[in-house]
Amino acid sequence: MSVFQTRPTLRWLVPTGAALAVLGGGAAIGTFASAATPNLPERSAAQLLVDLQTAHLDGLSGTVIKRADLGLPSLPGLGGQGNAELTSLVSGTHTLRVWHAGPDQTRVALLGTLGETDVIRNGKDVWVWDSQAKQAEHSTLDGSSRPAGQLPTTPQEAAEQALAAVAPSTRVSVGRSATVAGRDAYELVLEPRESASLVGQITIAIDAAEHVPLRFQVVPRGTSKPAFEVAFTQVDFTRPDPAQFVFNPPPGTVVTEGSHSAGRPAPPAELERPTVLGSGWTSVLVAKVPQLAADAGPETGDTNADLARGLLGGLPEVSGAWGAGRILSGSLFTALLTDDGRLLVGPVTPERLYEVAQSTR
Repeated sequence: MSVFQTRPTLRWLVPTGAALAVLGGGAAIGTFASAATPNLPERSAAQLLVDLQTAHLDGLSGTVIKRADLGLPSLPGLGGQGNAELTSLVSGTHTLRVWHAGPDQTRVALLGTLGETDVIRNGKDVWVWDSQAKQAEHSTLDGSSRPAGQLPTTPQEAAEQALAAVAPSTRVSVGRSATVAGRDAYELVLEPRESASLVGQITIAIDAAEHVPLRFQVVPRGTSKPAFEVAFTQVDFTRPDPAQFVFNPPPGTVVTEGSHSAGRPAPPAELERPTVLGSGWTSVLVAKVPQLAADAGPETGDTNADLARGLLGGLPEVSGAWGAGRILSGSLFTALLTDDGRLLVGPVTPERLYEVAQSTR
């Protein structure tokens, strides 16, 4: 199976995908690479891109560490080491076990102090199992569907979401070789040329033999410390036993059928399909969420919406020709909620969001 089998040519996803991936990523300090630099044959950036495109992966299993330090405020239910809820991946340090045996057989286990949450795909069957809550949700995909991704759980997924089109907006180069999870790796470096982007650099460590990503890092502009990292600490390229993808609910498990993750609410009814404005590293996602408008009236009775509005109410107020609202600034992204119920998010400066907000009034 090609690592990028859905991309037969070098048509990577635009960096908006990277921005969304970063919201759920991890950060780190190069704890996954050894101090020694392996002596590898020289390869150009173009050759490494071809390596990624043409790599074939029969299967793998391993342990992945994710760390996040995105400059987010502390929010209930988000982040925290040892938390096994999928929403916790936006912050803190987390350990995951992963198994992959092709596009229709994957398993990811988010390990926590008191339990784990598994997302399992076996053919058309998808399971989300919370061992601590003793809940499991089952859904069935049709022939054209694929499970909706929540957050990248391996360097490969992160790289697929973050690699931009090799165009004038991106400087591509080769970094230092490294040893990641005990394996020699090349380093591909992507640097946005656009000053409105908060992303300073993306580095992808590529296995020298298998040509698949072993580590993925994002460094904010103006700093040298990664604010996002997902990396293997142990990896085995042997195809996993098919039994790894068969899920039988343990006794006492409450099983439900549905399209939403177990135990998590559906999106607000008023949430319209978002649009993406701009291109490259300064793309901005725009959605209309009237229910969460910064100037909305008294409590609505919708617990989730009222909680979200209460949290947003503590954010700094901003205003300009585009209107008024509240802003959340992280190290790799900015989010703006306007008083008229528009939500704008991107890996960009506040000024870029104000510009887009003005154009969408």
